[in-house]
Amino acid sequence: MTGLRLTVDGPVARVVLDRPEVRNAQTPAMWAELADFGTALPSEVRVVVVSGEGPSFSAGLDRRLIMGDNDLGEEPLLSLGAKPADELDALIAHFQAGFSWLRNPEIVSIAAVQGHAVGAGFQLALACDLRVVTPDAKFSMREPALGLVPDLGGTKPLVELIGYARALEICATTRWVEADEAKELGLANIVVPADELAATVKDLTDAVLAPLPGAIRETKALLLGAADRSYDDQLRAERAAQARRLKELIAALG
Repeated sequence: MTGLRLTVDGPVARVVLDRPEVRNAQTPAMWAELADFGTALPSEVRVVVVSGEGPSFSAGLDRRLIMGDNDLGEEPLLSLGAKPADELDALIAHFQAGFSWLRNPEIVSIAAVQGHAVGAGFQLALACDLRVVTPDAKFSMREPALGLVPDLGGTKPLVELIGYARALEICATTRWVEADEAKELGLANIVVPADELAATVKDLTDAVLAPLPGAIRETKALLLGAADRSYDDQLRAERAAQARRLKELIAALG
């Protein structure tokens, strides 16, 4: 048992962090299983909902894995620094793969966040396209306080959402960002009472499933790439995407 519940029900897949006794603290074994789940996701899946069992989304990396022996059967994080550079690079890339698939244009990913979303938990929420949070949600990028950097793909979406200066301030101070501020900054799409979280996520899921899947796929790809393109390049990308859609619609009618 790695502490994950992974299910697929038609067009909706669910990722539930299921270690409530440690506030859903994460391990590399969980990241590996997440990567495998993303790779094997059936083509009919259009929405992925990520949540945590119990009162917290995720308290981040399990602290027992930072240094010294542990009872989890996994290598301590600090010992990884002794590995050859190419081996360490490949290992971190494998960790990152557990998060990066949530940005795949084939799906829309939704994080349902309550309680703590710390470090790896914050980055998992950032890996998702949309975030629905409860009033008690609290985000913090704690890696710098441990002498580390956020390396699970969270830095790019954080800057995209709130800008460089605010992202640096949040990471450098490792302070808490609570739900109201998260909504104001754009980290959260909506804040809802805890007893409405599941229903709100379902309503959002249903709304995302309503348009044709090809249109959502192409639109998400356009939006993901917009920041790295010039305006003229974005116009060209829009034209190419629309041409593909029109051809696919004609083929579907024929």
